[in-house]
Amino acid sequence: MNQLVFTIILIAAIAVLLRSFWQIRANFALTRDVAFDGQVMKRLRLTAKVALGQTKILRKPFIGLMHALVFWGFIVITIGSLEMVIDGVSGWHRSLSIVGPLYTVIAASGDIFAYVVLAGIILFLARRLLMHIRRFEGAELTNANKTDAAIALGFIMLLMLSLIGLNMTDLYLHGSELPGAYPVSASLLPYFDLSTVNAEVMYSFYWWTHILLIFIFANYLPYSKHFHVFMSLPNVFFSNLNPLTYLPSMPEVQKEVALMLSGNAYDAAPPEQPRRFGVKDVEDITWKNYMDALTCTQCGRCTEVCPANITGKLLSPRKLFVDIRARMDEKSKNGSGHFLLGDYISKEELWACTTCNACAQECPLNISHPNLIMDMRRYLVLEEGDAPDELNAMFANIENNGAPWKYSAEDRLKWTEA
Repeated sequence: MNQLVFTIILIAAIAVLLRSFWQIRANFALTRDVAFDGQVMKRLRLTAKVALGQTKILRKPFIGLMHALVFWGFIVITIGSLEMVIDGVSGWHRSLSIVGPLYTVIAASGDIFAYVVLAGIILFLARRLLMHIRRFEGAELTNANKTDAAIALGFIMLLMLSLIGLNMTDLYLHGSELPGAYPVSASLLPYFDLSTVNAEVMYSFYWWTHILLIFIFANYLPYSKHFHVFMSLPNVFFSNLNPLTYLPSMPEVQKEVALMLSGNAYDAAPPEQPRRFGVKDVEDITWKNYMDALTCTQCGRCTEVCPANITGKLLSPRKLFVDIRARMDEKSKNGSGHFLLGDYISKEELWACTTCNACAQECPLNISHPNLIMDMRRYLVLEEGDAPDELNAMFANIENNGAPWKYSAEDRLKWTEA
């Protein structure tokens, strides 16, 4: 009976999760395509270094190490979660123990990391709720964003508590016959007063609580900033491999220039009309921009180092991707007459960027903010003819004099005569 109930719940949880992924897939279909360069091995090495090795997270030594331990713990504990799914469907107990001595390593690592992750989550909650850390503040972080962060951390804390309770009661019931090793739980077990009857009831309670929390949390993640649990590895894999200072050109503009230089190209074949120069709304962004938005952890490391934000300007690099996700959610629901540029992101924010790339350098998941900012600027200039007066003057000088300065070519060296 338990197996039947579990299987029904498992199928329902997977169905709901697939429905969420289907909607996200539909959102990706709205975006622009971007070619994949095929550098698989280079990307795998980068993923191992940045995503699995957490190298950029560790730039902040203490809190970075805690986050890395939580991440590594999650990877190990996920193996135990898969085992519970197998057990729930089959009715077995500790089914992965068939791998032999390796199971001892897996079980011991999972038990140790359960306590490490619990300690880390308590620390993270305390920092968010009790400490006023500047990078956790900002206009883009509404009460809903902050509540979401607290809920996700609360889920993880409950998952660890239920896993610890599961290991302890299982140890009490099976003792030395229990497959694997549970060093921390075994050392703490003598301090808890359990009877066989209580342990059996509590084991069942902890088992069902833990697996149901996994299903609920997995279905909560697509609507949470903690969706990076799913997205961080693929996002780093598809990172921009060019130098941070490299700004890609626009294929649409290149085609227009090629047609102009070829002279009779328009007579041979009418040019294909581009959808739009630059980015105005979410259908103009690339699928990688949307993946960045889904991956953003809202940690604020980008905004923390942004010189424009530090000096009091409106720009917050984090806000760009919070806004993309919010606008995509809005568009997928009702379309509306809103636009990403103007209704969510203002011109003042875009022109405050110095393209110093500090945000992209610091992002622990290799999100590229300046490229997106440049594409929105390109829309303003190429489609709207809207640029700051200083840039408009420079454009006029280039058009008239062939250089950014107001002097003609004949007068360029006059400053040396002073």
